[in-house]
Amino acid sequence: MQTNLILGTAGHIDHGKTSLVKMLTGTQTDRLPEEKKRGITIELGYAQLSLPKYQLGIVDVPGHEKFVRQMLAGATGMDLAMLVIAGDDSIKQQTLEHLDIIRLLNLSTGVIALTKCDLVEEDWLQMVEEEIRGLVEGTFLADAPIIRCSSKTGQGIEELKAALTACCDQVADQRAAAISAPFRMAIDRSFAVEGHGTVVTGSVSSGSISVGDTLEIHPAGVEARVRGLQNHDSSATTVSRGQRAAINLAGLNNANVERGHEICLPGHLVASTILLVQIRMLPNSTRPLKDRAQVRFHLGTAEVMANVRLLSGESISANDTAIAQLYLKESCVSVWNQPFVIRSESPVETIGGGVVLHPDSVLLKKPTEVDIRHAHEMTSEDECVRAASSVYLNNGGDGGWQRSDWPRIAGVIDVDATYQQLIESGDLVEIRLTQSRYLVTHRDRIQQIADRIVKVLGRLHDQYPLRFNHPRNVVENEFAYLKQPAVLAAAMDILKSQKTINANVNTIGLNDRGPKLSKGQKVLLQWLLDEIKTAGLQGPTSKMLVAAATKNKDSVNELLTMATENNDVVSVGNDGFFIDASNLESAKNELAAAMQDVDGMTVSDIRQVLGVSRKYSVPICEYLDDIGFTRRSEDKRYLA
Repeated sequence: MQTNLILGTAGHIDHGKTSLVKMLTGTQTDRLPEEKKRGITIELGYAQLSLPKYQLGIVDVPGHEKFVRQMLAGATGMDLAMLVIAGDDSIKQQTLEHLDIIRLLNLSTGVIALTKCDLVEEDWLQMVEEEIRGLVEGTFLADAPIIRCSSKTGQGIEELKAALTACCDQVADQRAAAISAPFRMAIDRSFAVEGHGTVVTGSVSSGSISVGDTLEIHPAGVEARVRGLQNHDSSATTVSRGQRAAINLAGLNNANVERGHEICLPGHLVASTILLVQIRMLPNSTRPLKDRAQVRFHLGTAEVMANVRLLSGESISANDTAIAQLYLKESCVSVWNQPFVIRSESPVETIGGGVVLHPDSVLLKKPTEVDIRHAHEMTSEDECVRAASSVYLNNGGDGGWQRSDWPRIAGVIDVDATYQQLIESGDLVEIRLTQSRYLVTHRDRIQQIADRIVKVLGRLHDQYPLRFNHPRNVVENEFAYLKQPAVLAAAMDILKSQKTINANVNTIGLNDRGPKLSKGQKVLLQWLLDEIKTAGLQGPTSKMLVAAATKNKDSVNELLTMATENNDVVSVGNDGFFIDASNLESAKNELAAAMQDVDGMTVSDIRQVLGVSRKYSVPICEYLDDIGFTRRSEDKRYLA
């Protein structure tokens, strides 16, 4: 059985790429009338080369500088490259740019075809070969064979096939995993065929599909059914990774799909306008890439305008690398470690490229040290490190992540084992939502929320210096952006375990913050406590205490709140009369003793035990019910 791979051409205009492909395959890849008339390649061309163990789908790219966009669309999905340089012309501008592009696409192998060798002398060819060796030094083609060829005489064609076979041997094992992955194909052509409907073509980058399968087209996210398949103009029932495919889609309007869109199994990809990336500038870049610069972003077969936001620094220069976020003008789909190319907006030239680190990242407007650390960890070779950081960068501590996302966002293969390891290490935290549902987030996200709780409480303590605690709902409102309140509860649990905060159902405060009273306020507080204690169980209201105070009347309510939060006094009833906490505790003990030997007590019974009027006994009874000390059944109360 033959292995399917994609071979891409590269090289300057008129260096003989198309003629060489025809000599190798017998296929004329220039199909447009204007191409044939002008003798140059304008659009992508396709051919198939059969080798003993391999089927090579060849993508023939334009060599003119005006058609680099088309070249980049054709370069997607390449497994190996054939750099074509004319022996009579040597290295030219598009030789350089095309080499830069295929270097940025993370190819590992290829051949160099030295064409038109029948037109020049031996000493000239030797000089050109020396120039080529200097050109490819330090690239993946540094040790590539240079095959002297002639499309007129057939010179070197068999040697070229042998060299391509050797390259296939190198790369075939690397591509094996993509065969069993979900189907994906970047669309490089879309057209309508009368009587058949929409047809899209491209190089299959992973997986396989069959006639009748349902596929999803991105970025629109619409579905369509596979009506028919072709591989290099031959009907097929199945197409798979490494093949050129033409897919006839049912239920899809041709106007809704174009070059740059992607087609995949439903649920495999997610369209996004924010990508976390690692950018590598070319060694020959003449100008630094500045933060916030606009660039032409080439991903798959798509070209999208994007703004660059560097996570640190103001710019990156030639041969430098940096972590950045790209804000795309249009949605794209991608996966972890997918290569891309960037070109400057004006003048239009290739300046660098890189790989996607997270295809669906949260927005990092003002990245923290923790944000930057996790971004850098997406370059790690350790799956567990990438997996943990991808969760941090994906859900913002608020859900939306699933284990099935890991192959796409972090390149994880053994999903279940990785998950178990990260749960056991504590890097990932399971937060229970219901009896059967958990939210999973990164511990650093919970810690960030915890840090913000401390910050919010600090601000409230500054604003209300006479309070030990603050209304819990006021604090919770600061976190209304969280979709899952359970995340906030988990952060508060951490702070309570660290003894950073004290919290109950109604209030929350920092343990190391509290009232700082003036001398006059201290005197007033003691007077309030004495007044309330002296009143017994028939305590005063705040209005009564304000009226009775001779100084600092404005501080009375704040001091009463402080005393309540400090559990010195208790506020009872709708009118809010205050009882000394020790007096109330004594009353509870009296009631407990009195209720031991009777079958419940009425309000009247309780009033007699406590020695208070009905005005106070009713709200006291209701308060004792509320705190769970007593329970009411009809007109009687019992110890709870």
